[in-house]
Amino acid sequence: MNTWIRKYGDPILRKICHPVEKIGKLEKQIFFQMAEVLFKSQALGIAAPQIGFSQRIIAVRTDGYLLQLANPFILEKEGESILTEGCLSIPEVFIKVPRFEKIKIQGLDETGKKRTVKVEGILARALQHEIDHLNGILIIDYATEKKKEKIMHRLNQIAEHTRMLLKIKNRK
Repeated sequence: MNTWIRKYGDPILRKICHPVEKIGKLEKQIFFQMAEVLFKSQALGIAAPQIGFSQRIIAVRTDGYLLQLANPFILEKEGESILTEGCLSIPEVFIKVPRFEKIKIQGLDETGKKRTVKVEGILARALQHEIDHLNGILIIDYATEKKKEKIMHRLNQIAEHTRMLLKIKNRK
């Protein structure tokens, strides 16, 4: 299975994703592909639109722990900190992003069971980052105008590369 990471400029990254009705064959395939990408890329998290599916599914990992959720939402939040984040969909771009330090999150796990977890630190940050993806929000949306000017050339490069890949993909 060769999973293509969608990059800045791909319209799917700006769409609000569809809720998951039930965990069926497609959703299990998405969970599997996301886990595969996480372990191959050494990334902390990934959202379904980053691999081409407009579904509300995320996966995060840290210290050998993998959490996959469909329809995730934050029930409780506490504290706030600003740290620099990167994103698989916007390579070589890093932005300071405010996030809650502790969250209680709920969603459906890969078996379809409701799951509620309390997390903090980097795991809480990664979950919030991935939930942003489900709502069409990217880290660059948190950038100051000055930072946006600094990274504009890189964003244009990524978007141009994405347009070329989409043209090739659409020819098939």
